[in-house]
Amino acid sequence: MEKRAVYPGSFDPITNGHVDIIERSTKIFDTLIIGVLDNPKKQPLFSTNERVSMIKKIFAGNPKVEVASFHGLLIEFAEKKQAEILIKGLRAISDFEYEFQMALMNRKLNPDIETFFLMPNLHYSFLSSGLVKEIFNLGGCIKGLVPELVEIKLRGKFSECPEN
Repeated sequence: MEKRAVYPGSFDPITNGHVDIIERSTKIFDTLIIGVLDNPKKQPLFSTNERVSMIKKIFAGNPKVEVASFHGLLIEFAEKKQAEILIKGLRAISDFEYEFQMALMNRKLNPDIETFFLMPNLHYSFLSSGLVKEIFNLGGCIKGLVPELVEIKLRGKFSECPEN
């Protein structure tokens, strides 16, 4: 039986920490669906379509990776995609507290869907999308922190800003 997993997130933008979790997950599961959260309450730098497009391009050569956007409950997205596992990345203890609470709620909503926690490679344990955007906007180097495509897209986004 095919093992399908969902790796959800906002991915605004996707970092090499995310890439690490995705690549390692594809060694474990037959299909990994990257669920890009469309959250109207947040004001992302990249639109949902831009984030989906970037991730599709980054993983174009990997047939185990699917990319789709979703809004609403993660558990409903996983059910729709016939996934039985949720992948969550943990960088620090603070991540664990929140993700543990979410995993228990998801289990309450659907006890047939399990949550797997993966820690990123040590090189990316400090990395977040917000930190990448802040460093880049302040002129810092993000080489090695994001895929090259993301760096190019960030240059385009920040050159659109009137203050740059």
